[in-house]
Amino acid sequence: MAKIFRVSARAGITRVIEPVARRLLGVGISPNAVTVAGTVGVLIGAIGFGARGYLLTGLVIVTVSALTDMLDGTMARLRGGTSTFGAFLDSSMDRIADGAIFGAVAYWLAVSGDRPGAVAALICLVAGGIVSYVKARAEGLGMTCNVGIAERTERLILVGTGGLLSGVGVSWGLPAALWLLAVLSVVTIWQRVAHVHRQSVELAQGVDA
Repeated sequence: MAKIFRVSARAGITRVIEPVARRLLGVGISPNAVTVAGTVGVLIGAIGFGARGYLLTGLVIVTVSALTDMLDGTMARLRGGTSTFGAFLDSSMDRIADGAIFGAVAYWLAVSGDRPGAVAALICLVAGGIVSYVKARAEGLGMTCNVGIAERTERLILVGTGGLLSGVGVSWGLPAALWLLAVLSVVTIWQRVAHVHRQSVELAQGVDA
């Protein structure tokens, strides 16, 4: 259900973004430039504002900047497809952005005296990296790994919802969202490892046969 909703939402946003993508390409701006600009925006929102406790301002900046993740993809599609370097750059910038978001949240909660919340943010930071690594490593070995309950979109939605709640005065909103995400991220790691294990067993059985 979550995947269906995500696909439908992405299709609707793409219809809005496509004219902007065409305009940017028309003035000579490349998809890679948009990718880097979006990451810089996330860094400003997360570190410049979120880490200082301006959660709503930081959330708005990060959300707007994160939309470039769809914009650069649309631009690449309109130009004829994503290049190998473009795909590499996009994944690398995503890891930087995720690190900035969860690192900033962990810092803010720590300086605010919410140590349990900071621990949850750190678990999310590490687990999120492992979720992405497991998929990349599996695909590098020729297997698929597009499974899991908490992929990048779900992780950002959860931490964004928590930040919004805390920003409007619901102090437990962000820590609660982080602990939920920490659990879901660990479950996702297990799901992906189990998925790869099943494929490796099937491949081994196929070779033996």
